[in-house]
Amino acid sequence: RYSRDGVAVWVQPPSPGGPAVHRIKCRLDVSDVPAETVYDVLHDIEYRRKWDLNVIDTHDIAQLAINADVGYYAWKCPKPLKNRDVVTLRSWQVLDNCYMIINFSVKHPQYPPRKDLVRAVSVLAGYLVHPTGPTSCTLTYLAQVDPKGSLPKWVVNKSSQYLAPRMLKKLHKACVKYPSWKQQHDVGMKPWLYPEQNKLPTMAVADLALQRAASLENIDESSLLEVKDETGDHSSSEN
Repeated sequence: RYSRDGVAVWVQPPSPGGPAVHRIKCRLDVSDVPAETVYDVLHDIEYRRKWDLNVIDTHDIAQLAINADVGYYAWKCPKPLKNRDVVTLRSWQVLDNCYMIINFSVKHPQYPPRKDLVRAVSVLAGYLVHPTGPTSCTLTYLAQVDPKGSLPKWVVNKSSQYLAPRMLKKLHKACVKYPSWKQQHDVGMKPWLYPEQNKLPTMAVADLALQRAASLENIDESSLLEVKDETGDHSSSEN
């Protein structure tokens, strides 16, 4: 465990000889944003396209239940790694004033792996937002992810020590700005709170299948060296 920029991080690398699953837990204490606002930001896909600069493509595909859907997310990885994407089943719930979102990878018949991206696997990932006061909360992020590649050590270290904390700090800034942004963008549209607003096509869970990492191609990128972008800063991903 260590802390960086106010974010506490726990990391468990893959076990030698075992599945290539990277495990990470991050916790951020937020002093100036209520829990419900953080929850809204985690859900609002239109706003994510604004503040998450590493998004290549993200959209909801279909509704599975009033509190579950299936969606697509593709993101930029640190150069010179190949970019990744995932298709996930996501569910959410508000219980005892705590806000929970979890997801895991699934196969969708209309979203097979793409040749220009590496299909990663979310074994299990999620957010827990716990209020600590009227305008404060704690945000915890957990992820068990198989990136489907033999990654160089610098990527693993950078992702856990720098990129994950930076991502949560950017999320925090986005949360602070969200109320004013939302006032100008469909202020009352929050289908994650009001299911009757959801206009996605419906889909049966039986039409999906669990995405197993063993069925996907493994990409060996272990020998790749880190590069810098044109500004002199190391290129990065913040997903």
